[in-house]
Amino acid sequence: MPTWGQILNELKNTPAPQGSGWDYDGVRRKYLRQLHELTGRAVIIYYSSYFESRPAPPADLQIGLQDITGFMEAASNVKEKELDLIIHSPGGSAEAAESIVTYLRKRFDNIRIIVPIAAMSAATMVALSANEIVMGEHSQLGPTDPQFTIQTPEGPRSAPAKAILNQFELAKTECKDPANLAAWMPILRGYLPGLLALCQDSSILAATMVSSWLENYMFTGDPQAKQKAKEIADWFADYESFYTHGRRVSPDEAIEKGLKVVWLESDQRLQDAVLSVHHATAHTIAGTPTAKIIENHNGRAWIKMSGQVMMPAPIQPPATPGSTPLPSRAERRRLAKGRK
Repeated sequence: MPTWGQILNELKNTPAPQGSGWDYDGVRRKYLRQLHELTGRAVIIYYSSYFESRPAPPADLQIGLQDITGFMEAASNVKEKELDLIIHSPGGSAEAAESIVTYLRKRFDNIRIIVPIAAMSAATMVALSANEIVMGEHSQLGPTDPQFTIQTPEGPRSAPAKAILNQFELAKTECKDPANLAAWMPILRGYLPGLLALCQDSSILAATMVSSWLENYMFTGDPQAKQKAKEIADWFADYESFYTHGRRVSPDEAIEKGLKVVWLESDQRLQDAVLSVHHATAHTIAGTPTAKIIENHNGRAWIKMSGQVMMPAPIQPPATPGSTPLPSRAERRRLAKGRK
């Protein structure tokens, strides 16, 4: 298996077909094809640049409804009915996650979700819609309890829905003493109409969606599917089981809770192929302005870059004498600007 450093060296020795720079697309797509050739399944990657230190709008990094366009693009030239979806994401909108799962489930009969490093929050919800999840020793899922951003006099503040509800109950108790009102008033001003009901309803929605997916897909045919699904969904959505939204759920914990998790290390060839895709994609994100990429093994992609989206053409066979090579990333940017 090429390591992160070995793929970096490969990139340094693989110039872009046209223009300057390295052939990030060519190297990444080579490893995507190799994974497809190994499994015979369709492969789609869904990667966000949230590990990078450069600033980017949260909407560019998180799961959002615009991602449906990306998945439609990535599925448009795929004939296979079984999918390996490789996810690396901090999460985002639960409603968008529902739309993505609904679309993919209409498009594919069997979905295996692979988590090379982290699929958190709403990305965990998507992972829990799989027939099975593939995780390595280093991989993690996360809690699915909903988060809310509240506008306060000091600026926006984010908090778990359950923490908001717990704090309100504490306020009701402490505000019985008038001496505590001055301390609580700045906090309570941020509790807009409907906030508490939204916190309760969103928590129910997150658990209900995940429970339905687990019952219908991962545990299909299991006589205890409904009970297993509810217990797992409720645990993932329970803030008080984790006390922080970013806490790691390891493969061991996921297996202990009853999820169908396959160890990536149990198949050396699959591990090599998956981590090669991961490293090549990580280099693409680190070495370019890419904020998010959704791409299939045929090279058809939807890429979000610093305020613009471009969709590279499907991958072509290696150039032969007299053929026209694929345009470079720089050339595609130039052409995209010309079309505006």
